[in-house]
Amino acid sequence: MEANIRWAALTAVAPVAWGANYFVTREFLPADRPLYGAALRALPAGLVLLGLCRQRPRGAWWWRSAVLGMLNVSVFFVLVYAASQLLPTSIASTVMAVSPLAMMLIAWALVSEQPGIAHLAGAAIGLGGVCLMLLTGVEGASVPGVLASAAAMLVSAFGHILAKRWSSGADVLASTAWQLTAGGLFLLPVAAAAEGPPPTLSRSALLAFGYVALVATALAFTAWFTGLRHLPAGTVGLIGLLNPVTGVLFGTALAGEVLTVQQLCGLVLVLVGVVLGRPTRAGRRNSSQAPPRLVTDECPAPESSTCDPR
Repeated sequence: MEANIRWAALTAVAPVAWGANYFVTREFLPADRPLYGAALRALPAGLVLLGLCRQRPRGAWWWRSAVLGMLNVSVFFVLVYAASQLLPTSIASTVMAVSPLAMMLIAWALVSEQPGIAHLAGAAIGLGGVCLMLLTGVEGASVPGVLASAAAMLVSAFGHILAKRWSSGADVLASTAWQLTAGGLFLLPVAAAAEGPPPTLSRSALLAFGYVALVATALAFTAWFTGLRHLPAGTVGLIGLLNPVTGVLFGTALAGEVLTVQQLCGLVLVLVGVVLGRPTRAGRRNSSQAPPRLVTDECPAPESSTCDPR
């Protein structure tokens, strides 16, 4: 159980970093360059991780990296960048909090992880808290921004569960590096064609991109995909509710958004939802047994050296 708590704590690094990323993107990065913004977030992070792992894809991981890079990086990063610019920090991060339910349903279909009562209860309570935080009368909740954030949530939920299903055959650092690099390479020519020359960046924008690429991308995605390998998807999705909590706190503390009593109640409900969905021994055991059943051709035995090094 202590090991599960450690994996949960590591996984929590990701939604906290992503919640802060909404504020950084909105305040310091160019609003009219979402494609370049996404590319400059993904490619440097992927290259840094490639330099650390020093591995290249093999076999099916060539096309898997391309598919996951398109979903989890190219499309997702552009949508998140657009949502960050169109919405207040608290709202942009809060819309993404619907992802626990989406991840539970997709995981049920793709990796046979049936959500438990605690996970469903935690998701329902957490979403109730999200609604309290979202329905606060904050100005600037544009329809395109909400749609971009909702689309980002659906794309990432599907992409993350697909990454969980394909988790064998590569360690977390390598597979994360391949996805980020592939996604960044996809975005660069599209950005050049659609947005022209790269933007001229100020010192504050360069520092912001440093945070976005290294902390909110390289570190956060490595922590997130590690959590997906060691914990049930329902638990990981509930940990993701820390994203809107962080977004609201940054929005109120740094961006001048007012934290109301309603929002405080919502934060409490979100945290209760995360606690209810905490990892259990049974959940960990079921999660660890799923990949060998799904990928028997590439992972004939759990002890194989080519399998997920859990």
